[in-house]
Amino acid sequence: MKDFERFEKLIQNGVACISIVSFEENYAIELARAAAMKLGRDFWIWSAADGVRDGMLEGSPAVAGTDKPSAGLDNLSQAEDGAICVTLDLAANLKDGRTLRALRNIIEAFDKIDATLVMIDAEDRMPEVIKSYAKTFEISYPDEKELKDIIKATLLRIHRKKPVEIGITHRGLDTIVRNLRGLTRRQAEMIISEAIARDQKFADHDINAIIASKRRLLQRSGLLEYIKTPLDLSEIGGMKRLKEWLGQRKDAFTSEAEKFGITAPRGVLMLGVQGAGKSLCAKAIATAWHQPLLKLDPSSLYASYIGESERNLREALKQTEMMSPVVLWIDEIEKAFASAAARSADGGLSQRMFGTLLTWLQEREAPVFVVATANDIEALPPELLRKGRFDEIFFLNLPDEEVREEIFAIHIQKRNREPGNFDLNELSKESKGYSGAEIEQAVVSALHEAYSKKEELATEGIISALQNSPPLSITMAERVEALLEWAKGRCVPAD
Repeated sequence: MKDFERFEKLIQNGVACISIVSFEENYAIELARAAAMKLGRDFWIWSAADGVRDGMLEGSPAVAGTDKPSAGLDNLSQAEDGAICVTLDLAANLKDGRTLRALRNIIEAFDKIDATLVMIDAEDRMPEVIKSYAKTFEISYPDEKELKDIIKATLLRIHRKKPVEIGITHRGLDTIVRNLRGLTRRQAEMIISEAIARDQKFADHDINAIIASKRRLLQRSGLLEYIKTPLDLSEIGGMKRLKEWLGQRKDAFTSEAEKFGITAPRGVLMLGVQGAGKSLCAKAIATAWHQPLLKLDPSSLYASYIGESERNLREALKQTEMMSPVVLWIDEIEKAFASAAARSADGGLSQRMFGTLLTWLQEREAPVFVVATANDIEALPPELLRKGRFDEIFFLNLPDEEVREEIFAIHIQKRNREPGNFDLNELSKESKGYSGAEIEQAVVSALHEAYSKKEELATEGIISALQNSPPLSITMAERVEALLEWAKGRCVPAD
């Protein structure tokens, strides 16, 4: 159901208070205005800048003395039966007791006369007592059809001021629309305007600029991070079973796969020793499958205002779905939701957040492939390990002798050296118990040592670097051993 249909239904059902938390203020106002016009209702708007004014008439004069919140609410309380009254950024003023009382009074009064108060706010600062009255209305992201309309409207608006040369192909337009998914209407319009402003043209060459602009917007929001993925699975040593599993599902997101009866894979949970390559795998999967990679940092979701943390999570997941097909990487998932496994001092926030994530993992329909990584098994709530959340749970162990040779060869070659000039067998034997990350660090350390001595990198230098830096499997032997023991029979070995 589209936004207008959902909103209209709430009005017709006599909901006395609707809360909309969104940056798309103009769009929300237009929803309310369109409903008022269709249903033949009075329509009033209040803001601290203008006071109360008739929302149906563009540029209508404000009612004198109604700019203060409590005065504005007192005036709106006199609205006729069935009226739709909009307040802008009122929630930020509700610390004032008189304003809060006036708001509660008007909601109770509107409930009796089938009028509706629509609160549009940029941030979720609603007191709990008002949340108990208000019906939350979440604005959807624009779909592909609406995004095309936004592009056309933006082009027309700019062309009226200064002619725009349009050379976009159908394929280029489809690519741009696909890359605008997951953005708000205002963000999409802003990105298109920026692309045109560079050369007063709109063509296929704008695609890369639009992708870059979207990446910057995502970074700014702080909820999702757009990750560049130059890494390929071939650059990760070992993990034969995992690579084979991923290879079989590479084309599972296509329409041909769907016709064959295949449902898109849901994701993998990667457990294992630190430095074993879990994070690298997330990047490599996105590259191998030619899909964008988004990183969700759960710690960035938590906010100071009640209810805002849960809203941030819902917003991030909704945004991810709109960008699908996509790979979503949740790194060190246990750190954010560890307290959900026990009674915590956060008033149950972690448990609610974790419950929201679990429900989404189980019930989502959009083709979002989730790669969740974890180091601390004991901190994971057991519900996360239940089948259905992920397609498979892989355990990334310390590399064996053969895989260690492969890892050394990869990192030596990445440093512009020929692996055949090194004794890979000897390096593998000397690095028993080392993780892939520790092997890479040994190569890097030896390279610095050789450069400082004006020597060439050699096998002996790498062995020396290994001996000077004992691995985690020795410094935290008991913990690593317990992890290996736990994984037996519970996970699929990645190698």
